[in-house]
Amino acid sequence: MGQTRTYHDPVHGAITLDRRDPVEALLIRLIDTAPFQRLRRVRQLGAASFTFHGAEGSRFTHSLGVLWVARRVFDRLQSNYPELHSHRPALLVAALCHDLGHGPYSHTGEEMFQFHHEVWTSKILFYHPQIRPILDEFAPDFGQHILQIYQNNYPLKFACQWISGQLDCDRLDYLMRDSHLTGAAYGRLDLDRILAAIDYDPNRGELVVHPKSLAAIEHYLVVRYFMYAQVYNHRKNVAVTWMLCRLIKRAKLYLEKIYSDATMTHWLSQPIDSLELSDYLAADDDVLNYHIHRWTEAEDEILADLCQRFLQRNLFKIVEITRCSESERQELLRKTQQAVRELGWDEHYYCGLYQRSIRGYTLYDKGIQVQTNQGIQEINELSPLVQSLSQAQTRAWLIYPRELTAQVMGWLPQG
Repeated sequence: MGQTRTYHDPVHGAITLDRRDPVEALLIRLIDTAPFQRLRRVRQLGAASFTFHGAEGSRFTHSLGVLWVARRVFDRLQSNYPELHSHRPALLVAALCHDLGHGPYSHTGEEMFQFHHEVWTSKILFYHPQIRPILDEFAPDFGQHILQIYQNNYPLKFACQWISGQLDCDRLDYLMRDSHLTGAAYGRLDLDRILAAIDYDPNRGELVVHPKSLAAIEHYLVVRYFMYAQVYNHRKNVAVTWMLCRLIKRAKLYLEKIYSDATMTHWLSQPIDSLELSDYLAADDDVLNYHIHRWTEAEDEILADLCQRFLQRNLFKIVEITRCSESERQELLRKTQQAVRELGWDEHYYCGLYQRSIRGYTLYDKGIQVQTNQGIQEINELSPLVQSLSQAQTRAWLIYPRELTAQVMGWLPQG
C-alpha cells in the first residue's frame, strides 16, 4: 500500500492525502467506508442535469473538494498560529463528512421527502458501525467534537465559521464546482485571492478577512447570488422539483398498488426521520431512479404519466409571475386548474403555484467580519453592494402542462 493517495479533481487538480500524517490517514479510512462511498451515488445538483446537461457531479467529489479548500486555508493559518494545530483533526473530518447525510437527489430529495440531511449526518457519525469505531479509535469523544462544529458550539469559533458560515469551505467549493459543471461563467471565483484573504483573529478566536480583499469577497457574494438566481432557481429546475414532489406524493398514496422494494417502502410509508439508519442509507439516486422507471407502468394513470414525463424530459412549463399581485396569481391558478380539469387531469398534480426567496447575504452567525484599522467590522457596514445583496427577493411561478401554453400566455397580465 502506497504512502499517499491522490484524487484527480476537475476543479482543484490533485488532492493528495498522506498516510504518514495521522489525520490524513484517518481521512482515508473514512473515505473508504460504505456511507462515504454511497455519496458517489448521490448527485450534487439533484435533477439539475435536466437543465444543465453537465451537472452530473456527485456529493463524493464535492466532499473531497470541501476537504481540499478547508485544509489549504487551515494549514496556512496554523503555521502562523500554532495554537490552532490541535483543532486540525476535528476541522478536517468535519469538512470531509459534512454531507454524509444527504439522500437521493440531494436538496431536491429533501423537498420530495421532507427531511433535513444534517440530522442524518449526525446519526451516521454517531451510530454507523463502520464510522463510529474509527472516530473513537482516533480519540475519545472525537465524534462529539465534530458534532459541536456542526452545531456551532465548538470551543474554537473559527472552526464553526469555516465549516458553515457566510464564507466557508463548503460554499466556496460548491460555487466553483457547480459553475464548472453547469457551464455558468458568472459562477467563477478568484479562489486564490479569496483564500489568501481569510485570516484568524486570536483574540476573538474567529474568522476574519483582510480589507484589501474586500472586492474579492464582494465578487464571491455576487457570484453566490447569481448562482442561486440563475442556476439553483432556474425555472426548469423549479419545474422538475415540483413534478418530483407530486410524483412522490402520488406514490405514497398508492403504495400498496405499485412496485416498491423494502427500501423504497420504508421511505414512502413513514417520516424519514423515523427510519432505521440502515434503511436510510440504502436509498440513493440509483434506487429512486429504478423505481421511477418501474412506475411508468403503474396502474395509476397519474403516477405513470408523471414518471413518463420526467424520464422523457417532457417537463411541465413554468412562467414567472413575481410581478403579479396575490389576487392575480390566484386568478391565474384558478383558470389553469379549470383548463386542467377540462383536459381530464387532476389539478392537484398538473398545475400549481411555487415560490422561493433568495438573498445574496445574511447575518448568519454574525456574517463576514473584516479586520480594519478601526477594528473588526461586519462587511455589511463597509460595502453598499453587500447591503443591496442582503435584501431578500421572493420569486413566484405558475406551473402547468405544456399543452396549456397558449392559453396560459393569453391569461398573463400585460406590461
